[in-house]
Amino acid sequence: MSDAETVTPPAGIRRAVVAGGSGAIGQMFTALLVGSGVSVCMVDPQPPASTQPGVRWMAGDIRAPGDDVGTEIARVDLLLLAVPEPVAVAAVPALMDVLPARALLADTLSVKGRMATAVRGYHGRQAVSLNPMFAPALGMRGRAVASVTLHDGPLVDELLALVEAHGGRVVRMDAARHDRLAAVSQALTHATVLAFGHALHTLDANVEELIAVAPPPHATLLALLARISSGAPEVYWDVQSGNPLTADVHEALVRGVEHLRDVVEGGHAADFESLLSDLAGVLGERRRPLEDMCAQLFAGASLLFVEQSASPPKSPAPFSDRREGNGKSWE
Repeated sequence: MSDAETVTPPAGIRRAVVAGGSGAIGQMFTALLVGSGVSVCMVDPQPPASTQPGVRWMAGDIRAPGDDVGTEIARVDLLLLAVPEPVAVAAVPALMDVLPARALLADTLSVKGRMATAVRGYHGRQAVSLNPMFAPALGMRGRAVASVTLHDGPLVDELLALVEAHGGRVVRMDAARHDRLAAVSQALTHATVLAFGHALHTLDANVEELIAVAPPPHATLLALLARISSGAPEVYWDVQSGNPLTADVHEALVRGVEHLRDVVEGGHAADFESLLSDLAGVLGERRRPLEDMCAQLFAGASLLFVEQSASPPKSPAPFSDRREGNGKSWE
Protein backbone atom coordinates (compact mmCIF):
# COMPACT_ATOMS: atom_id res chain seq x y z
CA MET A 1 0.00 0.00 0.00
CA SER A 2 1.38 3.44 -0.88
CA ASP A 3 1.67 6.21 1.68
CA ALA A 4 -1.25 8.01 0.05
CA GLU A 5 -3.73 5.12 0.15
CA THR A 6 -6.59 5.23 2.64
CA VAL A 7 -6.62 2.76 5.49
CA THR A 8 -9.50 1.83 7.77
CA PRO A 9 -10.17 4.69 10.21
CA PRO A 10 -9.15 3.88 13.79
CA ALA A 11 -11.90 3.46 16.33
CA GLY A 12 -10.60 6.07 18.77
CA ILE A 13 -8.75 8.67 16.72
CA ARG A 14 -11.34 10.63 14.76
CA ARG A 15 -10.23 14.24 15.24
CA ALA A 16 -6.70 15.56 15.51
CA VAL A 17 -4.78 18.78 15.86
CA VAL A 18 -1.28 18.85 14.38
CA ALA A 19 0.74 21.67 15.93
CA GLY A 20 3.50 22.75 13.59
CA GLY A 21 1.52 21.41 10.66
CA SER A 22 3.19 23.78 8.22
CA GLY A 23 6.56 22.04 8.63
CA ALA A 24 7.71 18.96 6.75
CA ILE A 25 7.15 16.53 9.63
CA GLY A 26 3.77 18.08 10.43
CA GLN A 27 2.70 17.78 6.81
CA MET A 28 3.80 14.15 6.67
CA PHE A 29 1.72 13.21 9.72
CA THR A 30 -1.20 15.30 8.50
CA ALA A 31 -1.19 13.31 5.27
CA LEU A 32 -1.00 10.05 7.22
CA LEU A 33 -3.96 11.00 9.40
CA VAL A 34 -6.09 12.33 6.56
CA GLY A 35 -5.34 9.19 4.58
CA SER A 36 -6.71 7.22 7.52
CA GLY A 37 -9.98 9.14 7.61
CA VAL A 38 -9.09 11.43 10.51
CA SER A 39 -10.33 15.04 10.55
CA VAL A 40 -7.27 17.26 10.94
CA CYS A 41 -6.75 20.88 11.95
CA MET A 42 -3.26 22.38 11.64
CA VAL A 43 -2.16 24.92 14.23
CA ASP A 44 0.89 26.95 13.25
CA PRO A 45 1.91 30.62 13.39
CA GLN A 46 2.63 30.37 9.65
CA PRO A 47 0.16 29.12 7.04
CA PRO A 48 1.18 25.98 5.15
CA ALA A 49 2.31 26.33 1.55
CA SER A 50 -0.59 24.03 0.65
CA THR A 51 -3.15 21.89 2.41
CA GLN A 52 -4.97 18.71 1.54
CA PRO A 53 -8.70 18.89 0.91
CA GLY A 54 -10.61 19.09 4.16
CA VAL A 55 -7.62 20.09 6.29
CA ARG A 56 -8.09 23.32 8.21
CA TRP A 57 -5.40 25.73 9.40
CA MET A 58 -5.54 27.98 12.44
CA ALA A 59 -2.94 30.56 13.38
CA GLY A 60 -1.74 30.14 16.93
CA ASP A 61 1.07 29.57 19.40
CA ILE A 62 0.67 26.14 20.99
CA ARG A 63 2.43 27.37 24.16
CA ALA A 64 -0.40 29.82 24.84
CA PRO A 65 -3.47 28.56 22.98
CA GLY A 66 -6.14 31.23 22.58
CA ASP A 67 -9.86 30.62 22.77
CA ASP A 68 -10.19 29.31 19.20
CA VAL A 69 -7.21 26.98 19.42
CA GLY A 70 -8.18 25.88 22.92
CA THR A 71 -11.70 25.04 21.76
CA GLU A 72 -10.30 23.00 18.89
CA ILE A 73 -7.93 21.08 21.16
CA ALA A 74 -10.74 20.39 23.63
CA ARG A 75 -12.55 18.37 20.94
CA VAL A 76 -9.72 16.14 19.70
CA ASP A 77 -8.70 12.55 20.22
CA LEU A 78 -5.09 13.26 19.22
CA LEU A 79 -2.85 16.28 19.66
CA LEU A 80 0.42 15.85 17.77
CA LEU A 81 3.28 18.28 18.43
CA ALA A 82 5.53 18.60 15.36
CA VAL A 83 7.36 21.59 16.84
CA PRO A 84 10.86 22.26 18.24
CA GLU A 85 11.67 20.73 21.61
CA PRO A 86 11.64 23.98 23.66
CA VAL A 87 8.18 24.82 22.29
CA ALA A 88 6.78 21.34 22.95
CA VAL A 89 8.14 21.04 26.49
CA ALA A 90 7.00 24.55 27.45
CA ALA A 91 3.52 23.89 26.05
CA VAL A 92 2.74 20.76 28.08
CA PRO A 93 1.15 22.39 31.18
CA ALA A 94 -1.17 24.66 29.17
CA LEU A 95 -2.13 21.87 26.79
CA MET A 96 -2.96 19.40 29.54
CA ASP A 97 -5.45 21.94 30.90
CA VAL A 98 -7.50 21.85 27.70
CA LEU A 99 -6.76 18.43 26.18
CA PRO A 100 -9.54 15.91 26.93
CA ALA A 101 -8.57 13.30 29.50
CA ARG A 102 -9.28 10.53 26.98
CA ALA A 103 -7.07 12.05 24.27
CA LEU A 104 -3.54 11.14 23.20
CA LEU A 105 -0.63 13.58 23.33
CA ALA A 106 2.05 12.76 20.77
CA ASP A 107 5.22 14.52 19.67
CA THR A 108 7.98 14.09 17.06
CA LEU A 109 10.98 15.33 19.03
CA SER A 110 14.49 14.12 18.25
CA VAL A 111 15.41 14.02 21.97
CA LYS A 112 13.05 12.33 24.43
CA GLY A 113 14.43 12.82 27.93
CA ARG A 114 13.09 16.30 28.62
CA MET A 115 9.66 15.55 27.16
CA ALA A 116 9.46 12.38 29.26
CA THR A 117 10.13 14.49 32.34
CA ALA A 118 7.55 17.10 31.31
CA VAL A 119 4.69 14.58 31.08
CA ARG A 120 5.78 12.26 33.90
CA GLY A 121 3.38 13.70 36.45
CA TYR A 122 0.29 13.43 34.24
CA HIS A 123 -0.73 9.92 35.20
CA GLY A 124 -3.63 8.45 33.32
CA ARG A 125 -2.98 10.71 30.30
CA GLN A 126 -1.92 8.82 27.20
CA ALA A 127 1.32 10.08 25.67
CA VAL A 128 3.76 8.78 23.07
CA SER A 129 6.90 10.33 21.58
CA LEU A 130 7.80 9.47 17.98
CA ASN A 131 10.93 10.16 15.96
CA PRO A 132 10.89 9.46 12.21
CA MET A 133 14.50 8.57 11.46
CA PHE A 134 14.43 9.94 7.92
CA ALA A 135 13.66 13.06 5.92
CA PRO A 136 9.93 13.29 5.15
CA ALA A 137 10.66 13.70 1.44
CA LEU A 138 12.01 10.14 1.37
CA GLY A 139 8.64 8.68 2.34
CA MET A 140 7.79 6.45 5.29
CA ARG A 141 7.62 3.04 3.64
CA GLY A 142 10.16 0.66 5.13
CA ARG A 143 11.80 3.34 7.26
CA ALA A 144 12.26 3.37 11.03
CA VAL A 145 10.02 5.41 13.32
CA ALA A 146 11.36 5.31 16.87
CA SER A 147 8.57 5.16 19.46
CA VAL A 148 8.81 5.96 23.17
CA THR A 149 5.62 5.31 25.13
CA LEU A 150 5.43 7.84 27.94
CA HIS A 151 2.00 6.83 29.26
CA ASP A 152 0.43 3.77 27.63
CA GLY A 153 -3.15 3.40 26.46
CA PRO A 154 -5.31 2.22 23.55
CA LEU A 155 -4.77 5.36 21.47
CA VAL A 156 -1.01 4.84 21.62
CA ASP A 157 -1.50 1.45 19.98
CA GLU A 158 -3.87 2.96 17.41
CA LEU A 159 -1.44 5.68 16.36
CA LEU A 160 1.43 3.22 16.04
CA ALA A 161 -0.81 0.91 14.02
CA LEU A 162 -1.51 3.82 11.64
CA VAL A 163 2.22 4.41 11.21
CA GLU A 164 2.72 0.73 10.41
CA ALA A 165 -0.28 0.70 8.05
CA HIS A 166 1.40 3.47 6.05
CA GLY A 167 4.63 1.48 5.78
CA GLY A 168 6.55 2.80 8.78
CA ARG A 169 8.68 0.38 10.77
CA VAL A 170 7.93 1.13 14.43
CA VAL A 171 10.87 0.52 16.78
CA ARG A 172 9.82 0.69 20.43
CA MET A 173 12.21 1.75 23.18
CA ASP A 174 12.43 3.84 26.33
CA ALA A 175 13.54 7.48 26.41
CA ALA A 176 17.07 6.82 27.69
CA ARG A 177 17.77 4.21 25.01
CA HIS A 178 16.35 6.47 22.31
CA ASP A 179 18.57 9.39 23.23
CA ARG A 180 21.63 7.15 23.44
CA LEU A 181 20.94 5.63 20.00
CA ALA A 182 20.14 9.04 18.50
CA ALA A 183 23.44 10.44 19.74
CA VAL A 184 25.36 7.67 17.95
CA SER A 185 23.22 7.20 14.82
CA GLN A 186 22.55 10.89 14.16
CA ALA A 187 24.88 13.24 16.05
CA LEU A 188 28.01 11.10 15.54
CA THR A 189 27.20 10.44 11.88
CA HIS A 190 26.58 14.10 11.08
CA ALA A 191 29.64 15.18 13.08
CA THR A 192 31.81 12.78 11.07
CA VAL A 193 30.58 14.26 7.77
CA LEU A 194 30.90 17.84 9.05
CA ALA A 195 34.45 17.17 10.28
CA PHE A 196 35.29 15.72 6.85
CA GLY A 197 33.93 18.89 5.22
CA HIS A 198 35.89 21.10 7.60
CA ALA A 199 39.05 19.19 6.72
CA LEU A 200 38.41 19.81 3.01
CA HIS A 201 37.96 23.49 3.75
CA THR A 202 41.15 23.65 5.82
CA LEU A 203 43.07 21.89 3.05
CA ASP A 204 41.69 24.37 0.48
CA ALA A 205 40.48 21.41 -1.58
CA ASN A 206 39.20 21.91 -5.12
CA VAL A 207 36.01 19.90 -5.45
CA GLU A 208 36.15 19.73 -9.25
CA GLU A 209 39.59 18.15 -9.11
CA LEU A 210 38.43 15.74 -6.42
CA ILE A 211 35.34 14.69 -8.36
CA ALA A 212 37.47 13.93 -11.41
CA VAL A 213 39.43 11.28 -9.51
CA ALA A 214 37.15 10.50 -6.55
CA PRO A 215 37.11 6.85 -5.50
CA PRO A 216 33.65 5.65 -4.40
CA PRO A 217 34.18 6.18 -0.63
CA HIS A 218 35.20 9.78 -1.20
CA ALA A 219 32.37 10.39 -3.67
CA THR A 220 29.89 9.05 -1.13
CA LEU A 221 31.21 11.34 1.60
CA LEU A 222 31.03 14.31 -0.77
CA ALA A 223 27.40 13.44 -1.47
CA LEU A 224 26.62 13.27 2.25
CA LEU A 225 28.35 16.61 2.79
CA ALA A 226 26.30 18.13 -0.04
CA ARG A 227 23.05 16.90 1.50
CA ILE A 228 23.82 18.25 4.96
CA SER A 229 25.29 21.57 3.83
CA SER A 230 22.29 22.17 1.55
CA GLY A 231 19.78 21.49 4.32
CA ALA A 232 18.20 23.73 6.91
CA PRO A 233 20.93 24.74 9.42
CA GLU A 234 18.51 24.66 12.36
CA VAL A 235 17.76 20.99 11.69
CA TYR A 236 21.37 19.90 11.97
CA TRP A 237 22.05 22.32 14.82
CA ASP A 238 19.23 20.65 16.73
CA VAL A 239 20.85 17.25 16.19
CA GLN A 240 24.23 18.50 17.47
CA SER A 241 23.04 20.72 20.31
CA GLY A 242 19.82 19.14 21.55
CA ASN A 243 21.03 15.76 22.77
CA PRO A 244 22.88 15.89 26.11
CA LEU A 245 24.96 12.88 25.03
CA THR A 246 26.40 14.63 21.97
CA ALA A 247 29.52 15.74 23.85
CA ASP A 248 30.34 12.08 24.53
CA VAL A 249 30.14 11.10 20.86
CA HIS A 250 32.18 14.14 19.81
CA GLU A 251 34.88 13.08 22.26
CA ALA A 252 34.72 9.50 20.95
CA LEU A 253 35.19 10.80 17.40
CA VAL A 254 38.23 12.85 18.43
CA ARG A 255 39.71 9.83 20.23
CA GLY A 256 39.13 7.70 17.15
CA VAL A 257 41.12 10.07 14.92
CA GLU A 258 43.85 10.37 17.53
CA HIS A 259 44.11 6.59 17.83
CA LEU A 260 44.40 6.21 14.05
CA ARG A 261 47.13 8.85 13.99
CA ASP A 262 49.02 7.06 16.77
CA VAL A 263 48.80 3.75 14.91
CA VAL A 264 50.08 5.29 11.65
CA GLU A 265 52.86 7.25 13.36
CA GLY A 266 53.90 4.08 15.17
CA GLY A 267 54.73 2.61 11.80
CA HIS A 268 53.63 -0.96 12.54
CA ALA A 269 51.34 -2.55 9.97
CA ALA A 270 50.35 -5.21 12.50
CA ASP A 271 48.80 -2.52 14.71
CA PHE A 272 46.75 -1.27 11.77
CA GLU A 273 45.62 -4.79 10.96
CA SER A 274 44.58 -5.20 14.60
CA LEU A 275 42.60 -1.93 14.38
CA LEU A 276 40.69 -3.17 11.33
CA SER A 277 39.98 -6.48 13.06
CA ASP A 278 38.59 -4.66 16.09
CA LEU A 279 36.34 -2.53 13.86
CA ALA A 280 35.08 -5.58 11.97
CA GLY A 281 34.18 -7.04 15.35
CA VAL A 282 31.97 -4.02 16.07
CA LEU A 283 29.81 -4.93 13.07
CA GLY A 284 29.51 -8.59 14.05
CA GLU A 285 27.29 -10.72 11.81
CA ARG A 286 26.02 -7.59 10.05
CA ARG A 287 29.42 -6.99 8.42
CA ARG A 288 28.80 -9.02 5.25
CA PRO A 289 25.31 -7.62 4.49
CA LEU A 290 26.61 -4.10 5.13
CA GLU A 291 29.55 -4.77 2.82
CA ASP A 292 27.09 -5.79 0.09
CA MET A 293 25.03 -2.67 0.72
CA CYS A 294 28.17 -0.55 0.39
CA ALA A 295 28.98 -2.18 -2.95
CA GLN A 296 25.54 -1.22 -4.26
CA LEU A 297 25.94 2.36 -3.05
CA PHE A 298 29.37 2.63 -4.64
CA ALA A 299 28.08 1.36 -7.97
CA GLY A 300 25.47 4.11 -8.07
CA ALA A 301 27.91 6.78 -6.92
CA SER A 302 30.42 5.84 -9.63
CA LEU A 303 27.83 6.08 -12.41
CA LEU A 304 26.60 9.45 -11.19
CA PHE A 305 30.07 10.92 -11.00
CA VAL A 306 30.96 9.69 -14.49
CA GLU A 307 27.90 11.49 -15.87
CA GLN A 308 28.68 14.70 -13.98
CA SER A 309 32.35 14.67 -14.90
CA ALA A 310 31.46 14.54 -18.59
CA SER A 311 30.10 18.09 -18.45
CA PRO A 312 31.70 20.00 -15.54
CA PRO A 313 30.36 23.47 -14.70
CA LYS A 314 32.21 26.42 -16.19
CA SER A 315 32.68 28.16 -12.86
CA PRO A 316 33.68 25.75 -10.07
CA ALA A 317 32.21 26.76 -6.77
CA PRO A 318 33.79 24.62 -4.06
CA PHE A 319 32.21 24.82 -0.63
CA SER A 320 29.04 26.52 -1.89
CA ASP A 321 27.11 28.03 1.00
CA ARG A 322 23.64 27.66 -0.53
CA ARG A 323 20.91 26.92 1.95
CA GLU A 324 17.82 25.22 0.57
CA GLY A 325 15.81 24.33 3.64
CA ASN A 326 13.96 21.04 3.25
CA GLY A 327 12.28 20.86 6.64
CA LYS A 328 13.18 18.48 9.40
CA SER A 329 15.66 15.87 8.22
CA TRP A 330 16.85 13.21 10.64
CA GLU A 331 18.61 10.69 8.53
